[in-house]
Amino acid sequence: MTDLHFTVAIPARMGATRLPGKPLRLLGGESLVLHVARRALAAGANEVIVATDDARIADALAGRGVTVCMTRADHASGTDRLAECAAQSSWDDARIVVNLQGDEPFAPPEGIRAVAALLAESGAEMATLAAPIDDVQTLFDPNAVKVVRNANGDALYFSRAPLPWDRDRFARERVGSLADGWLRHIGIYAYRTGFLRKFAAMPPGRLERIEALEQLRALESGARIAVAITPMPFPPGVDTEADLQRAEALLAAMVLPR
Repeated sequence: MTDLHFTVAIPARMGATRLPGKPLRLLGGESLVLHVARRALAAGANEVIVATDDARIADALAGRGVTVCMTRADHASGTDRLAECAAQSSWDDARIVVNLQGDEPFAPPEGIRAVAALLAESGAEMATLAAPIDDVQTLFDPNAVKVVRNANGDALYFSRAPLPWDRDRFARERVGSLADGWLRHIGIYAYRTGFLRKFAAMPPGRLERIEALEQLRALESGARIAVAITPMPFPPGVDTEADLQRAEALLAAMVLPR
């Protein structure tokens, strides 16, 4: 879609427990949040905005073509932080907003743009991406979220469990071929500002509390979440010191837009 207009909003907070000061940790000599912002800019977003509660993050992004929105420090989630940012910025309800996590320094621009286009084309309240699972370890890893879609490509359910459960195959061997459509959810979302406000105001649902997956709140409310296969792989994000070391090695082997 050549006339696609969208904003990429990146929630970034300094208080991560597993990797303190994560947005400003250095990757290839530059801050993690700057790498993420560059991916968003390369996707052709009309605006890239970082929602943060720390002036040091704003200072690190000065002169980088990115807008910074200073938000409260007590938000429970990145979605809540973006909802405050939307209110401060007076975004109209029809604006397409892509919520890109601040720990995704290798998010492919094609994928960022694809989720915005999916929202525009599907008419769903939310849109997100998924990738085929091709190894058993990922299928049974509770940290790798699985998604099941209906025939129209909308999400039926998200789970940390290996869904769908292949009863007969797993009873026989638990493994086998994975060429049957298991999908790993990629944690990038698009929604219009109006639904972002509505979503942030909803109380957490029962399934969300059980699985610790915020997107289940939208499904429980009856909202549609369109799911497309990502056009490009999303390398793992950075959440721990070990992840940061792996990211350094990956960066050294990649040629990325700057």
